[in-house]
Amino acid sequence: MVVSTAPSSPMALRTALLAAGLCTAFAAAHAQGAGKVYVSSEKDNQIHVFNASGERQGAIDVCKRPRDMSFSADGQQIMVVCGDSNALGLVNVATGKLTGTVPLGDSPEMFDLSPDGKTAYVSIEDENVMAAYDIATKKPVFEVKTGGEPEGVLVTPDGKTAYVTSEVANVVHVIDLGTKKVTKNIKVGKRPRRFVLSPDGAELWVTNELDATVSVVDTKTHTEKQKVKFEVKGMRQADITPVGMAMSPDGKSMWVGLGRANHVAEVDVASKAVKKQILVGKRAWGLGFSPDGKTLYVANGLSDDMTLVDTASGKAIKTVPAGRVPHTVLVSK
Repeated sequence: MVVSTAPSSPMALRTALLAAGLCTAFAAAHAQGAGKVYVSSEKDNQIHVFNASGERQGAIDVCKRPRDMSFSADGQQIMVVCGDSNALGLVNVATGKLTGTVPLGDSPEMFDLSPDGKTAYVSIEDENVMAAYDIATKKPVFEVKTGGEPEGVLVTPDGKTAYVTSEVANVVHVIDLGTKKVTKNIKVGKRPRRFVLSPDGAELWVTNELDATVSVVDTKTHTEKQKVKFEVKGMRQADITPVGMAMSPDGKSMWVGLGRANHVAEVDVASKAVKKQILVGKRAWGLGFSPDGKTLYVANGLSDDMTLVDTASGKAIKTVPAGRVPHTVLVSK
């Protein structure tokens, strides 16, 4: 006996076909990813926009030499530090237009936001300070003196502490945002650059550009408890220059851009062991993850492109042009 599963009427047939079409469309949309990928280009004075598959969607004209980027608390704005304009650009995500700027100090580098998104804490390289700015009023609030060439800035989730790297002093400054003072200097590696805080807040990871390491700092004692050393077969140690990092969404892996070694490395967060290394473009720098953690986007500053990495297989999927001197990767949810 054969049992028919075909729709019993034209209306049922149309409904079934529509449902199948919607399922197919949903699956395709899910495969492509709902978010966008934004890449700041220092020489183009633009933010290049891509879909999740790395297909270019357009570009946003911003201020001069755009570097670090972040979404506003409500996700409606992209904030971008512009090093040659001495400004924080404010971009409307919906319109893709620069709507205004916040004046900053001389040669701003990196920044982080207060938990409420109202204050930007910015490293001002040529003035050797971390400066706080009220985004709504566009006015400076205070500044804290740092060692030479401050770069990385990270504000803790409770908004009480900021960490700032000094490339010249080879330290991480611990700044009490209530008293507006440096409370401790943590000695790390040579030329520390960027930060990532572990999901539980217990560890602060710091890239050390000139000694091919990442320092892992205990946030309770504010001391370096471990270093992760990188080696790349066929590369000189001096060319292994870690700068950018990104934590996988599941918190299990830290991915590190190895700069002029032209690779990214996956480090197991629990064991601190280097699990794999993947060849990407020249001077792998800025890193960003897709929300599901399946794709890592890598900005390659000297080959003017972005590499998409499949994190499960540990293979580069493709590399696409991303403007002149791409710096930071920002991925929407």
